Amino acid sequence: DGGVGKMMPGETPPPAGTAAAGGACANCGILQQNINEYIAALIALKQKMIDGDICIFGNFFFYCTSHFREISALRCQVEKMLQKILPLEKYQEELGSLKAELEEKKVRL
Repeated sequence: DGGVGKMMPGETPPPAGTAAAGGACANCGILQQNINEYIAALIALKQKMIDGDICIFGNFFFYCTSHFREISALRCQVEKMLQKILPLEKYQEELGSLKAELEEKKVRL
């Protein structure tokens, strides 16, 4: 078997997993650092998304508010026009009645 894995007389075996443990600990540290950086990047991305959503919502709210004001102003103008038109319609009805009376009188004459 060529002496592979056999110890010579007087040798002490190395502590179990020393070489592997040292490499694993270094790799674990790197892995932990990468995980921490990944989490920090995710948190930063989430914050950017939240800030973006707030900005979009703010713009949408401003857009809706300004249109609501325009609609309210237009509604007010329409109500004022209706207040002016309703008396005119009444006068037009009265004018129609007067015309009909005049036509009757004209026919009789």
